[in-house]
Amino acid sequence: MDEGYIKFNCEWIKDKPRLTNKLVEINKWRDKLYTLGLIGAYDNGIGFGNISIRLKKNTFIITGSATGNLHTLNENHYVLVNKYDFAKNSLTCKGPIKASSESLSHAAIYGCSSDTNAVLHIHNINMWEKFIDKLATTNKDISYGTPAMAKEIKRLFIESGVNNEKMFVMGGHKEGIISFGKNLEEAGNILLSKFRAL
Repeated sequence: MDEGYIKFNCEWIKDKPRLTNKLVEINKWRDKLYTLGLIGAYDNGIGFGNISIRLKKNTFIITGSATGNLHTLNENHYVLVNKYDFAKNSLTCKGPIKASSESLSHAAIYGCSSDTNAVLHIHNINMWEKFIDKLATTNKDISYGTPAMAKEIKRLFIESGVNNEKMFVMGGHKEGIISFGKNLEEAGNILLSKFRAL
């Protein structure tokens, strides 16, 4: 199992937290998803799930790597992503922790949808099994956190109705589901409506 491992080249600029004023709403949604078991950790301790909000065109705040297993987060668990290059499989982040292993997937969504300002990535086997190939679904041979996944996300925006559904299944990332929206409220409500319908 390669859950939680960063697969891109990460230039991490270690810095003290500077994002405190942005974290109230993020933590509200992160706490809700954690309580529902949509963000959390497997029995082996490896965490899953992440959340981000866009600050400006190519800059977003995202939960740090290996934070899914933590009950509550604070300013020490978030990082600013301010540069990425899919072709070079690289990302630059700044903060007290390295960016989530799913950061390139979040970046791809922001790049494809100018009105998207929030992305949620959760794990749930029941949702994954119910919606795989019913909602837009990435290729089953493509792993998370890679340039290939970013390219696959771009394909979904071109070839499917994902920008209307605002949710897709990660075919090659068992249990992985992503929702997105103009804000956290929209992304979260889209996700929870499908979760509660199980």
